[in-house]
Amino acid sequence: MKLVSFVTAEGRSGYGAVRGDGVVDLGTRLAATAPTLRSLLATGQMEQARRLAEATPADLPLAGLRFVPVIPDPGKIVCVGLNYRDHVAETGRTVTEKPALFARYPSSQVGHLQPLVKPAASDHFDYEGELALIVGKGGRHIKAGNALDHVAGYACYNEGSIRDWQRHTSQFLAGKSFAQTGSFGPWMVTSDEIPDPSRLTLETRLNGNVVQHTTTDLLITPIPDLIAYISTIFPLEPGDVIVTGTPGGVGAKRVPPLWMRPGDTVEVEISDIGVLRNSVIAEAA
Repeated sequence: MKLVSFVTAEGRSGYGAVRGDGVVDLGTRLAATAPTLRSLLATGQMEQARRLAEATPADLPLAGLRFVPVIPDPGKIVCVGLNYRDHVAETGRTVTEKPALFARYPSSQVGHLQPLVKPAASDHFDYEGELALIVGKGGRHIKAGNALDHVAGYACYNEGSIRDWQRHTSQFLAGKSFAQTGSFGPWMVTSDEIPDPSRLTLETRLNGNVVQHTTTDLLITPIPDLIAYISTIFPLEPGDVIVTGTPGGVGAKRVPPLWMRPGDTVEVEISDIGVLRNSVIAEAA
């Protein structure tokens, strides 16, 4: 099942299940108990949503909706740095024993087909195609052996980075949280359709040219171990997002560097999920 968060032409926020070229409006049908996708996960109503989606014709055209980030209001967005060996190598760093973690904020991301905003403060706007997971069942001290039971589903992520600001200090946050520089979508594919997230292919394209290509079995710290490690630090909650890391090929390490610029189109495609596509615009004066 594909679950998408959206805003209608009339300005109403909602979410639903994709059926063909339409959407079953689950947010309206479950408004009393689960008005948002995050609340659907928190109240454990995924099976009810699935039954509704299977039994109900689509009642909103997908083309008439504005995509927003899969979870517009996550409690936490935890990003993993340096989690593919080819990316570690191109940065000149060494593989760390434990995963490198940092945070993003909801205001730093947009949905599918919405423009990424190149900040006026920098021309060093880089792409990072990644696999994101959405927590469905919360927990603390989750064991790697059953960690995938806590995953609601998966989505594509472009972890757009402002490289010169990222290098201001040893901390990444400044380069990772400029407004509307990352994207998350186009939808969440539920975990029953992706029982093994280590068997996916990820590709990033800039203006149609392939700039990153990998398979997720090459993650240094695999998804179950990421969940176990992160849930030891703090409780994971339904709707939390973990962005699992980008492979080699980032623009900053090319010669000459390859930056995203206004007028560009960037795509992150992951097998069994779909294509996250965004244009790039300049920050308004």
